Amino acid sequence: MKLKPLADRVVLTQEKAEEKTQSGIFLAASAQEKPEIYEVVEVGPGGIVDGNEVTMIVKPGDKVLLAKYGNNKIKLDDVEYTIARQSEILAIVE
Repeated sequence: MKLKPLADRVVLTQEKAEEKTQSGIFLAASAQEKPEIYEVVEVGPGGIVDGNEVTMIVKPGDKVLLAKYGNNKIKLDDVEYTIARQSEILAIVE
């Protein structure tokens, strides 16, 4: 099954948490902090949103920084996705 976002929405997957510290210590799953860096999987077409023209800047494969709270998470085929508006993306990570 494939997700196709509408308007200015973007489908994202969250990067994996680090399992090991820089010094080589393995972390328990409960101690691993999930990063706020996501990979763009699919991008909506943009268009008119709330009376304003929205041009999509992000593209599939981009790494982006997203706010920690307030995002819509769904699980599809055992993969967790986040759906956010392009305006909720804080930055593109290069």
